[in-house]
Amino acid sequence: MITIETLREYGADTDEAVARCLGNEEFYIKLVKQVLNDEHFDKLKEALAAGDQDEAFSMAHALKGVVTNLALTPLAEPVSDITEALRAKDEAADYAALIGTMDEQLEKLKSLA
Repeated sequence: MITIETLREYGADTDEAVARCLGNEEFYIKLVKQVLNDEHFDKLKEALAAGDQDEAFSMAHALKGVVTNLALTPLAEPVSDITEALRAKDEAADYAALIGTMDEQLEKLKSLA
């Protein structure tokens, strides 16, 4: 079950995120649960697989905003790295490894539910 404590243990900065939610812990947890099924994760992977860096950037940038605002730090780090590599149009970036880290962190987050 996702709680403030389990999110803290995951590595989320819950104090910062709950403050952004005007102190409403229930609202914060509701938003975190929505991340678990966010279609942008799959769309990001599909765009990268298709070689569509513009679409991949759009998906990564949207995800970065969400997971950063929710202070889901372990997930925000790889998403941010993907976003910045795509912004720079870095052809040498190891997107597979970054996606692997992102997926690993998303699965850890899902395991809390």
